[in-house]
Formats: sequence, structure tokens, C-alpha cells
Amino acid sequence: MGVSIDEFLELLARLPEVKQEDGGEWTALKVRGRGFGYLWERTRTVGLKATIEEQIALVAERPEVFEVQFTAGRFGWVVVHLDKIDADELFELVTEAWCLTAPQPLVDAHEAAGGIPFAT
Repeated sequence: MGVSIDEFLELLARLPEVKQEDGGEWTALKVRGRGFGYLWERTRTVGLKATIEEQIALVAERPEVFEVQFTAGRFGWVVVHLDKIDADELFELVTEAWCLTAPQPLVDAHEAAGGIPFAT
């Protein structure tokens, strides 16, 4: 179990219009200019946008894998330790973060092309 930085970047490439912006100690992950995640290579962690309910559930179920990052409005960002998660679960979480952020027509097009559906 565990996902390398390179494997994580390969997962991102499976989603449309993901841009990476260098923030110094982190890399911001965006879709059409809106952030849905952050990568900290030094600590091998990723911060992802989630619903507050999902943030609470993830941290409660597996605190060795997930941490509360912060909350903003109706979203609860979660830190994911890459060395403690498998690629399929991580891709599901990344896709959900992307879906919470991308414009609905882009999400619909991705799902129609066979991407993972996500109910908002």
C-alpha cells in the first residue's frame, strides 16, 4: 500500500483540465482556476477538498491516514498521507475533490466519457 508522488501525478492526469501551480513548498491543484487540492512533496501528503461530513468521517475512521486540514464554508479539507493509502481510494478522493470544484458541464462531460460519477 502507498502511493508515490509520481503515481499521484499520474492519477491527476486522468482528470480533465487539471493544472499544477508551484506555490514554493507546495503545488496547488486547480481546475479552471479554482483549487481542489495541494501536494506537499516533502511530507508526502496531499490536501483535498471534501464535504465537511466526509472530512469528519475519514478522520474518525482512519486518523493514521487522514487529518483535518481546515474548513471553509461548506467544505472540509482533509490531509491524506500518501504512504498509507492505496491508489484506487486516493483516485476516488481526488475525483470527488475535482467534482466539487469543476464547473458542472465539465463534470458532466467527464462522467459521460466514463469518468467516476460523483453525486453532489
